[in-house]
Amino acid sequence: MLNRIILIGRTTAAPQMRYTQTGKPVCSFTLAVNRLKKAPTDPTQQNVDFINIVAWQNLAEICGKYLEKGKLMYVEGRLQIRSYTAQDGSKRTVAEVIASDIGMLDRKNSSGNPQAKDEIPEISDADMPQSDSSDFGMSDDLPF
Repeated sequence: MLNRIILIGRTTAAPQMRYTQTGKPVCSFTLAVNRLKKAPTDPTQQNVDFINIVAWQNLAEICGKYLEKGKLMYVEGRLQIRSYTAQDGSKRTVAEVIASDIGMLDRKNSSGNPQAKDEIPEISDADMPQSDSSDFGMSDDLPF
């Protein structure tokens, strides 16, 4: 079985950094990803998909520190679909990508000056233990 997502897009807003009750950092942001729409009248028409991204632990802290609106990003991770009960009592389902690797593809900072290569961190959770997402009611247990 394989559950791997690779995306390239731009962040739509500043990331939301928070901590679980046990102190684990988690960072959420949305990535806007363009895709070409094959239309008979205009073959170059583009649609935009907005994908929710969640990063945990060290990856979350780095995202919270370096990401800002409009950054071109490479995100690799796994798709997770979870359900929860909203405050109004309605049941909601959300699909999100749990990031395992990200890369900042922009080579300019917000002032427009090129950054030195060592200023852009290489970001990966490959060397970290897998995060426990149970603090948010997210479980890796599948019903099948």
